[in-house]
Order: sequence, then structure tokens, then C-alpha cells
Amino acid sequence: MAGRVEIGAVIIGDELLSGKRQDRHQAALIQALAERGLELSWLRIVGDDAGLLTDTFRETLSRDAWVFSFGGIGATPDDRTRACFARALGRPLVRHTEFIALLEARFGEEAYPNRVRMAELPEGSTLIPNPVNGIPGFACARHFCVPGFPAMAEPMVRWVLESHLAEVLPEQRPVERALRLFGVPESRLVPLLEALEARYPDLRISSLPGFHDGKPRIELGVRGEAARTALAFEALQHGLLEAGFVATLDELELLPMRGWDGVSEGSVTRPAV
Repeated sequence: MAGRVEIGAVIIGDELLSGKRQDRHQAALIQALAERGLELSWLRIVGDDAGLLTDTFRETLSRDAWVFSFGGIGATPDDRTRACFARALGRPLVRHTEFIALLEARFGEEAYPNRVRMAELPEGSTLIPNPVNGIPGFACARHFCVPGFPAMAEPMVRWVLESHLAEVLPEQRPVERALRLFGVPESRLVPLLEALEARYPDLRISSLPGFHDGKPRIELGVRGEAARTALAFEALQHGLLEAGFVATLDELELLPMRGWDGVSEGSVTRPAV
């Protein structure tokens, strides 16, 4: 699949916004995506407010993206994902017969009258199997809705990646090269970084400022297709040298190159001056 793949996430629950619980979905999703050379493009954390959640899904549905939604698919009144997603999609909620059969097989008569509400899905939905307790999530319109419990959500996300996104791959699996520059305020680097972005618009140029021993320390990174990243990283180093930010390239601390899966791949070789 050519071009950059856009993948988003919606994480739902008042408990996240109040601090009662800490989110664990983001890190797990990033790792699962990285194993396939994919990256998370954006993230929304939304409470249980029905209006805000519906508006959020209207926005995500308008994008050319694959979207993972975590939480809000239980049977209690604050589980509003199904209804809000259906409203945003403009489709009715209908009882999914396969889902009902799963509930009846697991709970018997106790599936009624409350648990069966979980089987009311936006029209056209398919099921996402849950290997932990057998209660599925659902997929519809390139949105994949899974429970808010990380132990259930993580294997369900991986199943989605294998079954729905198996052929969705980046054109090139990215690498990242980075260095640290000492003693230079970030503001002085703006013209150099702007020129680098203009020259390499297909790459991600990053600047992470900080301090070391009371003096500025900046981590500069270049991320993208391997060959282009190598060219841009070399241009960055020589740009710093030519601008007088360092007297020699040996003053730069080169960090290990990171592969598409986030794993370091050894030291970066310095270009010849």
C-alpha cells in the first residue's frame, strides 16, 4: 500500500480523565504497530459524555484512517461506544445474531435482559474475538472497538492487525537517526531545521530540548525511509558544522540508529568531513 498509513486511537473513560486509572492501551498499541512497521498517527482520550464521544467519532470517521477504540462496550449505562458510534455513522443499532449466540452459550438465561445489550451493534458490524472471556468487540467502517481492559484489548488488537490490516504496510519501514548537541539554544537552530524540512519534506525532523549540567542539550532526530534518512542526517551534521554550532563533528553525540520496530541497531557511522 503506497503512501503513509494513518492509524488512530480513541481511548474512552471518565476514569482516565479523573486519574482513577492510568492508560495502558497507548504503549501496547504502539508496540503492536511497530512490530509491523506501522506507527500511531494520533490519539484521542475522551470521557463518557455522549455528545463529545459522538462528535469524536464523526471526526474520526471523516478521516482516511484505521482507528482503534478502547472501552465503553459493556452493558452498563456508562458504556456508550456502540450507541455513539452508530449515531456518528448514521446507522441503527441492531442485535447481532452471532453475538447473541455467544452470550447465550456462555450465560444461558442470565444473558437476558441486560447482557444481551452488548450485542446491539451498529448495522453492518462484524465481531472481533476475545480470547480472554469470549465476549467480542466489533469492527465497522475501519474502526475496531475493543474492551477497556488491557488484558483483553491487547490480543484483540493483534488479531485485528493480522486479520484486517495484514496487507496494510508502509511503503518503506522507517528508521530513526539522532544526535545530541550541547551548549546551543534551540531557537538558534530554527533556520537550519526549516531548511532541512524544506529539503526533505518526506521525513520527520524532530528537536527535543533539555538541559545538562545547567546548559542546553538538544536531541535532533531524523525519521523516515532508510536511504533518505541517511542523507538528511548527514546534511544535518554538516549543517551544524557549517553554521558554527560545533567546531568538529566529534563534538556531536551520535545515538544508536533505531529500526522500524523501535529497536536500536548499533551506532551511526560518521560521514567523512
